[in-house]
Amino acid sequence: MKQPLFVAGQRWISTTELELGLGLVTDVSARHVRIVFPACEEERLYAIAGAPLNRLVYEPGDEVCDSLGDSFTVVEANLSQGRYTYRVRAADGELATLPEMLLDSHVVVRRPQERLFSGQIDRNASFELRAATLEHLHRLQGSDSRGLLGPRVQLLPHQLYIASEVASRSAPRVLLADEVGLGKTIEAGLVVHQLLVRQRAQRILVVAPATLIHQWLVELLRRFNLRFSVMDRERFDAQKAECNPFLSTQLVLTTLDLLSADTEFRQQAVAAGWDLLVVDEAHHLGWSEHQSSDEYRCIEQLAALTPGLLLLTATPEQLGRAGHFARLRLLDPDRYSTLARYLKEEEGYTAVASAVDQLLALSPGDLLPEPLGSQLEQDQLRMLAGAADSAAFEAARRQTLGSLIDRHGTGRVLFRNSRHTVSGFPRRHLIPHPLPALATPGDAEATLEQCLHPERQRGEEWPLQDARVEWLETWLGNQPQKVLLICAQAATARQLEHHLRINRGVRSAVFHEGMSLIQRDRAAAYFSEPDYGADILVCSEIGSEGRNFQFAHQLVLFDLPLNPDLLEQRIGRLDRIGQSSDVDIHVPYFEGGAQERLLRWLHQGLDAFTTPCDIGAALYASEGDNLKTLLLSDGDEVRFEELLERTRVQAESLRCQLAAGRNRLLEMSACDPDKAGALVEQTRQDSDAQTLASYATALFDHFGIDYQPQSDNSLIIRPSEQMLTDALPDLTEEGLTATFDRDTALQREDLAYLTWEHPLLSSAMELIADGEGGNSAVCTLALPPLKPGTLLVEALFRLRLSAPRGLQLQRHLPAASWRQILSSDQQELGAVLPAAKLNPRLAVVPPEVAVKLVRHARDQISTLIATLESKAALQQEQWIEQAVMAAAEEFSSSRQRLRALAAVNPNVSMSEVDRLDEDEALSLAALRKAQLQLDAVRVIVVTDIPG
Repeated sequence: MKQPLFVAGQRWISTTELELGLGLVTDVSARHVRIVFPACEEERLYAIAGAPLNRLVYEPGDEVCDSLGDSFTVVEANLSQGRYTYRVRAADGELATLPEMLLDSHVVVRRPQERLFSGQIDRNASFELRAATLEHLHRLQGSDSRGLLGPRVQLLPHQLYIASEVASRSAPRVLLADEVGLGKTIEAGLVVHQLLVRQRAQRILVVAPATLIHQWLVELLRRFNLRFSVMDRERFDAQKAECNPFLSTQLVLTTLDLLSADTEFRQQAVAAGWDLLVVDEAHHLGWSEHQSSDEYRCIEQLAALTPGLLLLTATPEQLGRAGHFARLRLLDPDRYSTLARYLKEEEGYTAVASAVDQLLALSPGDLLPEPLGSQLEQDQLRMLAGAADSAAFEAARRQTLGSLIDRHGTGRVLFRNSRHTVSGFPRRHLIPHPLPALATPGDAEATLEQCLHPERQRGEEWPLQDARVEWLETWLGNQPQKVLLICAQAATARQLEHHLRINRGVRSAVFHEGMSLIQRDRAAAYFSEPDYGADILVCSEIGSEGRNFQFAHQLVLFDLPLNPDLLEQRIGRLDRIGQSSDVDIHVPYFEGGAQERLLRWLHQGLDAFTTPCDIGAALYASEGDNLKTLLLSDGDEVRFEELLERTRVQAESLRCQLAAGRNRLLEMSACDPDKAGALVEQTRQDSDAQTLASYATALFDHFGIDYQPQSDNSLIIRPSEQMLTDALPDLTEEGLTATFDRDTALQREDLAYLTWEHPLLSSAMELIADGEGGNSAVCTLALPPLKPGTLLVEALFRLRLSAPRGLQLQRHLPAASWRQILSSDQQELGAVLPAAKLNPRLAVVPPEVAVKLVRHARDQISTLIATLESKAALQQEQWIEQAVMAAAEEFSSSRQRLRALAAVNPNVSMSEVDRLDEDEALSLAALRKAQLQLDAVRVIVVTDIPG
């Protein structure tokens, strides 16, 4: 009977996650094997077919440790029922029996000398590539830009700062509330990408409105190389009989409608468990003190069971104070327990904001104003007063300002950038187009709906009778630029676009909620085509959420929404960061009626067209009923003028309050210009296309990947018949056309953007670093005064850790590897023969010659390797001490800051400090167990023949 491959109690190693240490088989079924990795307290379920696993088997003479850390030498290995039992000798000479299941789980297998002596000798270029790979990985793992290099995005300071700040937390729970157009979705994508790259999250659920699901799917793939799966009703029903469908993949996109309306769907989503929940358009979650919507309760249930939470929403004040509190309550229900308590706490923000303004206006030698002094601690007061010169004073002010911002308000859980603090936005111009008054059916009895949208009462032929359509046709005939038109209803959009295209021959496309996701994408693509695409895209209201058309700058609002928030969303499709031209907003309207009055209220009362309106929701809540009444009161001009004046006064008052209160603190805490600028520069340096291209081509050569230039900034990459592995993602048989240049990638979305974090390159680098390729090589060297015949052994030692990747312990190591060269006469030559000087002088040795050479000099090579390993044992203690000190210092600094913040800012939970303590304990324990092991060996024979 054939012995099964996997048996409970066996020890295996994951070839793709070597840092997990030695795994133990716990359960085997017909198709799957479950393995626990005790060193990291993690578990994996593998399909038996193609599992990336290697069986660990020790040979006589090997050194082993048991689970208690005691060391032994293997005397004999016996196999019985699929499991090994080792006869071992202790240091005192006593013999013992050691079952394989009791082996130390922290072991990492890497035996380059065994490959060397068995004739598995790699090319010299592979050895050099391995060394370069270790250096690049070490550099990238320790960089602040890690996780920010891969996305196809502009390097905008406010976006990179938010992403870095949020992703640095173990379980971030924040509200991203930038003004419309500043890129909340990009910020969320950056956070998700960083958390995944840094291994701080594995399972992520993104919840979005149904109209935006496909856009999220495409953006996450195109910009971030993240392959999310859409969980819709069809896929759910197809999989639920076998397992929880939400467990079939790690990265999932789904709709809020399905989650809130379908109990079974929601229960399975909740049961699946997630590391991070992302909720787009969170202002749609209805909540009041007395009642919550189904959507709100659904997200509340998921949020309570998920460590990380990102909420994306409009500017906080657009939600109203109660709506804003509802979002904060999802982030931390214990901290934000009641609306009354939150409103009382908010009263203190104005005083802090005033202190910030006074601090900014202060000059060296000035007396501190009393309001400022009351907000500062004694050490801060002494530091400001004792500043000897302007430079010292500026440093003291910067430190004090940072402390005020850091320790007060909701800045730690809420990030809000506004156009006042972020440059790069166009101006907005309102261009009204008055049209002769329109008689509405029923005249005096006409409803507000009929007055604002008269087309709904006139049948499908209304475009032939509507003066707005006649104006549009004439205006389009003289308009050389692309036009985005938005109206409220899908029926209006569909009938209007049909009329323009069929009856007037206009190149047009329609976009509404009745279309499939693919149809909407095609319409958007047709509109974006510069030469032969649509001249006008006619959208229903869904065109004002999510989709960005900043390549156009002519916006037609065929009707106007009552809610100023919807107006801002509409304008925000064109008025976005990255818009290169001013935005012209065209509003055709019928004179003397509800349309004209609504236009006047929005423009003259709120100034909602030419500037972003972050106070519209609050004013609509207070004046909405009066507005609706007066829109229908044609003869009551006096009362309407009073409404306009009252709206203007309230709008100015609200804007002043926001500028003086929490907005000031939020804007300053949302982006530290110095840190953001340094992060942008670090990311730009680490993204250097020339360095990456040079390394990547060597990587392609190693794996047998064909590449050829296509243009100055792009190349075509294809797998060859000799390719070493088929485990590289994103490289299909058809190949891909790619660029290493960020600017080119932003202009050419049809090109793959190859970065250090692109799945193709990052996977290849991991295969090099965690595999055996390049860890043994043989070559010759002609370099006087070295005597011909001298044997050199070059060794790379690497500190091996068994710890969760999320701890990012590699960044604490002093170097990527410890490199030494020892000659046959015991001279240490590593310092006088650095790699940059040595590598160009080395000559290739034919494989058959290399094998004979190693066989002939085996004893000598073994002696030199043993000497180098003895030296590495001494170096190991020094490296571990340095790494432990660096880690402890970092944790101590973070803990001090968190404890100081927690003392004055309730937004800092002590659970963050507790988690930091747990991470420190795990990190220091793992570092102390690290081993400096031989990673690669190169035998060099000195000759008198130049290479």
